[in-house]
Amino acid sequence: PAELAAVRAGPHLVFRNTLPQTGYGRVAVVPLAAPGGHRVLTPVSCDRVYATAVNAICLASERGLVTTYRARLLDAAWRPVRDLPLAGVPSRARISADGRLVATTSFVLGDSYAAPGQFSTRTVLSHAHGEPIGDLERFRLVVDGAEVTAADRNLWGVTFADADRFYATAASGGRTWLVAGSISRRTLTALRADAECPSLSPDGRRIVYKKRGDLPPGRWRLAVYDLASGAETLLAETRSVDDQVEWLDDRHVVYGLPRTGDSIATSDVWRVPADGTGAPELLIPHAWSPAVVR
Repeated sequence: PAELAAVRAGPHLVFRNTLPQTGYGRVAVVPLAAPGGHRVLTPVSCDRVYATAVNAICLASERGLVTTYRARLLDAAWRPVRDLPLAGVPSRARISADGRLVATTSFVLGDSYAAPGQFSTRTVLSHAHGEPIGDLERFRLVVDGAEVTAADRNLWGVTFADADRFYATAASGGRTWLVAGSISRRTLTALRADAECPSLSPDGRRIVYKKRGDLPPGRWRLAVYDLASGAETLLAETRSVDDQVEWLDDRHVVYGLPRTGDSIATSDVWRVPADGTGAPELLIPHAWSPAVVR
């Protein structure tokens, strides 16, 4: 506990540990200055985790005769605070920078984003103190000035801007959009097409997301979108990334990639510049679901 508290006292990275036979599935932390160094395990096991300086959200599957799922809010010492809505298989989780707003996404039909129209998600916003805000399915979705009311609407991958504004993914009819959301107005407005799982930069000026482009189903490229100019920049990572990318700082993003050929399901966290230059670099081996806590 003392070692964990010491790491948590400064800037650090939180992630799901995927070291085989060494706390596999447990949440771990490392100092931001030494991401590839000694990791400290928390007492919590998660399928996906996200954290701020004041709290964390853990999405987990509990496998038994009947598999159940939970979304649990934790305090800064990794103690359970309360359970939040989670309708199915854990997928995405985010908390606002001040720790006051929480978003959870789960699959309620299908378990992959690879085939648009063949999955169904449930994304719920909540206040960290427990009061629900609402299901994004109930927000008004506007694309090119027209409201989209189709039954196949799907919403997922929230990233918060402030106490009212957020960004997310909307999908319908085999298309996806980056949307800007307002909690107070209960609206979602499309900004551009072909963008999934957005993440807002620390300076609030850019959004990184995965895009399909002309790639086959189940494959994506990472791109950064400038909110002021509307310019899009493809990043140097050419492997397919199916993750909600995190910003390491205003110049780099981090993301998880599964390893191939290992006897146990494991993954690594990689880093790449956010301006399209450079090349991907391994940041944390045997890790998944990174969150940067500054």
